[in-house]
Amino acid sequence: MAENNQQWPDLPWNAKLFLFFLSFAFNISRRSDGTVNRFLMSFFDLRTSPSKKPINGGVKTSDIVVEKKKNLWFRLYIPTTANTTPCAASNGAGLPVIFFFHGGGFSYFAPNSKFYDDFCYRLAGELSAFIISVNYRLAPEHRCPTQYEDGFHVLKFIDCTQIEGFSSQANLKHCFLAGDSAGGNLAHHVALKASEHEFSRIELIGNILIQPFFGGEERTESELRLTRAPLITTELTDWMWKTFLPKGDNRDHRTVNVFGPNSIDISKFKFPKTIIFVGGYDPLQDWERRYYEGLRKSTKEVYLVEYPNAMHTFYFFPELPECSSMLKAIRDFMQKQSIGLATDPVPVNFRRFELKPDQNGLI
Repeated sequence: MAENNQQWPDLPWNAKLFLFFLSFAFNISRRSDGTVNRFLMSFFDLRTSPSKKPINGGVKTSDIVVEKKKNLWFRLYIPTTANTTPCAASNGAGLPVIFFFHGGGFSYFAPNSKFYDDFCYRLAGELSAFIISVNYRLAPEHRCPTQYEDGFHVLKFIDCTQIEGFSSQANLKHCFLAGDSAGGNLAHHVALKASEHEFSRIELIGNILIQPFFGGEERTESELRLTRAPLITTELTDWMWKTFLPKGDNRDHRTVNVFGPNSIDISKFKFPKTIIFVGGYDPLQDWERRYYEGLRKSTKEVYLVEYPNAMHTFYFFPELPECSSMLKAIRDFMQKQSIGLATDPVPVNFRRFELKPDQNGLI
């Protein structure tokens, strides 16, 4: 993937500025005692309001409260102009639904954080899908397993609640769980909880994990090599795990090292088909590949998509070729699950794809 002596890919100036800005925000707001200075962070984490009028490619939004006491709510993204694809049409049964969990190490951000809001607008518009972006409670004020419980609670809420402009147009038999970074970890664990529950209307048919946040006590090759990579460092991720986990537990906890020494056997769980996106400049990449291999060994169907020139959070930048490639891969993955493709000439669990530059350095 990334060259041994290179820590950063070539990036446009706005991406470099964003990564510097975000890194500075993390460093200045997190305290050594494992708490977050929320007031200080609010100056960096710009928030947005929902829009009842279609914007950003014909998508309108609304915020819906699930449980006020827990500050559990979600932002609903409703595409008003659907692409005429099998994924969008869903055989005339309505648009597919994506439950999205944002990243931030379980300690930062929300659905109305501007860059997550922008990203979900793109997902809704380009995938022609309803996006339910979940505002789960954050660590360290609320430690594990609160985040998984909140995510699962939203699934049960959607399963039994009628929502104007959504319920009559959504195909709840074509639901996906998705998340980036810590949100990818959330998607995995919410899928496990959901597999043991009998829903009335919802059917989960796919997981979309974008650079999911997994780890362990061991230091992997990519963690040791990419010590100055954009945004993510082992010092930061160690802090995030410490603030998230129950006090006294280490990084080999089964929620972190999901196929490690304390893991549970998921081979008998009804687990959705999964697509995983990995970046070559992301220190987490080795853990993400281990997750891929763990799913394979557990007889689950899984795709691995590798982008050698991608850093953590590459998907926030539409101008990067990996971003548009990822959206196309997600669209293709959703389409296959939605039309119930039963036969495939190549077994899904042995597929790998890499976006590599040509001899001129172009994608």
